[in-house]
Amino acid sequence: MRLVVLGMGYLGAAHAACMASIGHEVLGVETDPARLAKLKTGQLPFYEPGLTDLLNKTLDSGHLVITNSYSEAAAWGDIFFIAVGTPQKRSDPSADLSFVDAVIDELVPQLRHDALIVGKSTVPVGTAARLSERAAALSDKVTVEIAWNPEFLREGYAIKDTLQPDRIVLGCVENGSAEQTAREIYEPILNTETPFIVTDTSTAELVKAAANAFLATKISFINAMAEVCLAAGADVLAIAKAIGYDPRIGHRFLRPGIGFGGGCLPKDIRAFMASAGELGAAEALTFLREVDAINMRRRNRMVSTASDSCGGSLLGKRVAVLGAAFKPDSDDVRDSPALNVAGQMQLQGASVAVYDPRAMANARLLFPTLFYADSVDQACKDADIVMVLTEWSEFVNLDPVVVGRLVRARTVIDGRFCLDKRRWTDAGWEYRI
Repeated sequence: MRLVVLGMGYLGAAHAACMASIGHEVLGVETDPARLAKLKTGQLPFYEPGLTDLLNKTLDSGHLVITNSYSEAAAWGDIFFIAVGTPQKRSDPSADLSFVDAVIDELVPQLRHDALIVGKSTVPVGTAARLSERAAALSDKVTVEIAWNPEFLREGYAIKDTLQPDRIVLGCVENGSAEQTAREIYEPILNTETPFIVTDTSTAELVKAAANAFLATKISFINAMAEVCLAAGADVLAIAKAIGYDPRIGHRFLRPGIGFGGGCLPKDIRAFMASAGELGAAEALTFLREVDAINMRRRNRMVSTASDSCGGSLLGKRVAVLGAAFKPDSDDVRDSPALNVAGQMQLQGASVAVYDPRAMANARLLFPTLFYADSVDQACKDADIVMVLTEWSEFVNLDPVVVGRLVRARTVIDGRFCLDKRRWTDAGWEYRI
């Protein structure tokens, strides 16, 4: 089928390349000149395992073509996916839908045939209905149907989550073309018995918000337990393991640490709270304020732990921060807990050296005043504290004996509960969480 993907950022590039890989003819539209130039030469402006290879494969095959022309897209396709960003507004917690609105405003007046527009971006409930009215006012003698097909991508697993998803959700109007069209688009995926949930657009929009809110709550819950365990002298890892065996709870997302970050969970739960307020249901989501507060408190707690390890002050201390990305297998530093902690320690007078296998360039743009090491060894040289704040396998598998020869003091803070405590303590390290 002929598909158009509007917006070739993380979501759009992954969707476009994956859809092209299963045989569709895909036209990707990207209006940012720098990003467009990279994409046309097979380069991604971000890191995602396997996606660069898939992008080049689909470009070489001709199944994927990239342009900056909305007029070309309007004439070429019948099915359009919206994959632009919905960042948090600068002025309040709600989602900025200006990029989504701009897609409708630019595309719809140029359509000369009936079209299906399918949103994939994360949006507040009611967006599809509002865009339907907007499109109807802009369309000239053509019918524009709008449906919503939220994405559930995990950074580091974009290809798998697109081609082998846990479920596909589609919100659409009754008696429209969206359901049958989506079944044809995703036929190779649905043939593997992937659950296909068809509902109205408001429900589909809320599915994504509810999923992210639940995951954020689960992470903050185990981090709240970590605070209680610290006060009680108990083992939070044992608690997480024990309660995770309950099938109603499960082990996933029960790893304590410095909390969640990235471009989705933090801004999405805040936007969800703002949306609930606009609907008159603010009280239903007041618990998410505490979820957010627990998450941010974990970062402050990590800085306090580092300060305590240095006798109550970080002034003049050398700190090695291993990790800048908000999670491993990504170069995304948006709302990164690791960089937030590093920045706070620098403000308290510490000399901070940061190292990350993939996120150094993005980290430098966000926190230019930090020192960025070229390797783990350089970061740890003469350090008073080593802090593991992103659980890259390179850090998890470090040899504590070798690292111990580099540092000034053998104190390690495991911000992700990912190190082997006994292995580090046997090597003479003070292990802290």
